Formats: sequence, C-alpha cells, structure tokens
Amino acid sequence: MGKRLFVSIDLDGLEDEVATVQDLFSDAPGLNFTDPGQAHVTMKFLGDTPSHRVDAIVDALDAAVADASVGPFTAEFGGLGVFPSLDYISVVWLGVDAGSDEMVTLQSAIEPRLVDLGFDEEDHEFTPHVTLARMEHAGGKELVQQTVREAEPTVGTMHVEEVRLTESVLTADGPEYATLERFEL
Repeated sequence: MGKRLFVSIDLDGLEDEVATVQDLFSDAPGLNFTDPGQAHVTMKFLGDTPSHRVDAIVDALDAAVADASVGPFTAEFGGLGVFPSLDYISVVWLGVDAGSDEMVTLQSAIEPRLVDLGFDEEDHEFTPHVTLARMEHAGGKELVQQTVREAEPTVGTMHVEEVRLTESVLTADGPEYATLERFEL
C-alpha cells in the first residue's frame, strides 16, 4: 500500500491570518479553498509512493537538508499571485517575502536527491508559495483577477526550523496531512 507524500514547510500558527486572506476571495464562485490549518509551502510533491521507499526518502532528505546548510530562518508571508497566469487561473497563492531565498536553497538541494531516487523532475522553476485555493471553474475569475492585482495582504512572519515529510490522506472532507518525519535546519 502506498502513501501520498510531499515535502513541506508548514505555516504553524498562521491559520487565522491565512483564513483572513482567503476571505478576500469569498465572493468568487468557482474557488475551492485549502484548509488554512494545513497551510504549507510544498518543497517537492512526491505523489503516491510505495511504503518501502520511505526510508530511502528520509535518508535523501536528511542529506539534502544537511547539504543546503540553511539554518533556522524567519519567513514572511504576503502578497498574492496565481498559476499559471491571470488569463488562465488554476491556483491562487500567497507569496513568500523574507525567507524565499532560504526556501529556494533548500528546494535546490532536495530536488536532485529525490530525482536520483526516481521521482519526476520539476518542469518549472520553484516559486515558494502557499496555495490558498484552486479554481474549479471561471465563474469568479474577474473578482480573483481584481483582488490579486489590488490587494497586498501581509499574513505575518514565522520562524522556520524544519522541513517535513508529509503524508496526504484523501478523505471525503478533503485531504488530511500527517507529518511522517521532521528534518531540523
């Protein structure tokens, strides 16, 4: 039996602030909001992974975090964006201001080690972000475009001390996340 895995930096303690930013889009039909209590920056999505491979992934992440030589840092979350573009929106996200360089350094150490284990290489440049919502249909597209162009929310700062290997369990109420392993910076 496999596990649906990803590598993340979790936004501990910023749940209310993330929910407040999501409220900016509450009148936009077509958006499926993420759970603010599970807000995170995905460093690498691994997908369905056989359980027997978890040890090798843990070893690779241990080595990658050590290689990156990034100590604990402060991350500041703010600003809005979309993927892939304002003309065609699939994801609405919260940006990372301070701390994004450290996240890029960590991700660039993590990526090759996991690709060496057979995981797919990312086909786009890593942009540290927190997914706020996915657009299921374009009913609220104009409101989303306007909000992204005009709003400059600041969510707040947090001290980042670890990267996590996280399991996503799909339930009827949406995904539930469980930390499998922590990698201290």
